[in-house]
Amino acid sequence: MGHEYSSHVVWTGSRGNGTTGYHDFDRTWDISIAGKSVIHCSNDPLLGGDPTKMNPEDLLLSALSACHMLWYLHYASDEGIVVTSYADDPVGLGKVGRGGAGRFSSATLRPQITVKAGTDLQAAEAIHHRIHEVCFIARSINFPVNYEPTFTTEGS
Repeated sequence: MGHEYSSHVVWTGSRGNGTTGYHDFDRTWDISIAGKSVIHCSNDPLLGGDPTKMNPEDLLLSALSACHMLWYLHYASDEGIVVTSYADDPVGLGKVGRGGAGRFSSATLRPQITVKAGTDLQAAEAIHHRIHEVCFIARSINFPVNYEPTFTTEGS
C-alpha cells in the first residue's frame, strides 16, 4: 500500500524583475499544505539566505529527528517503557564538493529522554538502534545517522 504526500511550494523572492541577474532575486519561498500553517523558508545563511527562516537543511534534519522520535515513542510504549519527556538537539554535518555542490555526510541525534523510575535503561537505549529499519525518513536518506541519547529517570 502506498502513501501519497503533497505540498505546495511557492517562490516569494521576486523583487519585481524575476531572475534578471544572480543578485536580483531572493531565495525565499513558502511551503503550504491545505489545513496547515505556512512555513516561510530561505536558503542557507552561508549562501545569503535569511537566518530567521527555515532552510532545506533545517527541514531535513528536523524531519529525521521527528520521525525517529515518533518511532521511539511507539516502540517504548510497546515495550512498557514509560517516556514522560523527549527532546532532541540533532546535528547534521555537511560537506561541500567541487563546484559548490553540498550534501549531508552524517547526522547525530541527541535525544534527552525522561523515563519513569525503575526503567531498564539498556532496553530504552537499544530501541534507538532499531528505528532506522522502519523510519520513513531514515530509510530514505543516504548518509549515516548516529545516536547519542541521554536518559533521566523521573525523581532523580
